[in-house]
Amino acid sequence: MGYKIAVVGATGNVGREMLEILAERRFPADEVVAIASRRSQGVEVSYGDKILKVKALEHYDFSDVDICLMSAGGSVSKEWSPKIAAAGAVVIDNSSAWRYDSDVPLIVPEVNADAVADFRKKGIIANPNCSTAQLVVVLKPLHDKAKIKRVVVSTYQSVSGAGKDGMDELDRQTKAIYSLGEIETKKFPKRIAFNVIPHIDVFMDDGSTKEEWKMVAETKKILDSRIKLHATCVRVPVFIGHSEAVNIEFENPISVDEVHEVLRRAPGVLVIDKREPGGYATPYEAAGEDATYVSRVRDDPTVDNGIALWCVSDNLRKGAALNAVQIAECLVNRKLLQAKKKAA
Repeated sequence: MGYKIAVVGATGNVGREMLEILAERRFPADEVVAIASRRSQGVEVSYGDKILKVKALEHYDFSDVDICLMSAGGSVSKEWSPKIAAAGAVVIDNSSAWRYDSDVPLIVPEVNADAVADFRKKGIIANPNCSTAQLVVVLKPLHDKAKIKRVVVSTYQSVSGAGKDGMDELDRQTKAIYSLGEIETKKFPKRIAFNVIPHIDVFMDDGSTKEEWKMVAETKKILDSRIKLHATCVRVPVFIGHSEAVNIEFENPISVDEVHEVLRRAPGVLVIDKREPGGYATPYEAAGEDATYVSRVRDDPTVDNGIALWCVSDNLRKGAALNAVQIAECLVNRKLLQAKKKAA
């Protein structure tokens, strides 16, 4: 007998992607329930070849749910994840609400799957930020090989990281430019069409943004607290797919050939690195794919044992929905969770 899965936030970009990936990967579910706020009750969403009618979060009984994939925002998660966990479901949360709680494991299965067992402390598992997820998938095998001291990363993050409103704003502004219409700025602090914005989330006292702070804190929690990391996070006019330019300083020598060899064997990574026009991955190729693509690997001569590289990934998949489903698969494959119906 399979599991009962609830997807909260099922009408959003990530929620819909979660439903699609559950079906794609044939997750062992006997029943999947789509849930959102009361205003979305009755909306239809796709799950494989089935159509699900959305149920209201406020009135739903989670007592027979085994796993809840939560993608409804931080404030909703803060209120509802403990209630859902108390009802006996394991909550896998995509927001930032629980990532920095010492009793909540922050998981990227290719990196720290063993930590998933710690879900029992609160019944909640956190998904990392989209920009962090793809980064640590690349850093983990390299850290194992030559020990990373310091990372400097600049991100080029798509508008889908800001949700449907971000995608709609880029679409509207682009059309307005071509039609000589009025350009309205609502979701982003400046025009995003044909522009880049070095500002994601709120500013902090030290001049960094919350998005940049997240990358530092989450990399330390997931991978190694001793790694020093500096990030600059930039929103770019791309619909889907985050890109990152990464400079890594290692404790031990590592060559470009060794980086290629290590990453070609690494789970979740695909190396596309030909030193010729077009011999690299872009967000366009990454959209709709599960892998994190690595290109432009080269020596960084400005530091000892330095390597520079470029990585891209679909932020709605590996950066959010896919990673959450992979965490659920870890629970099942490691026999950490028994279906309630089966146990009854």
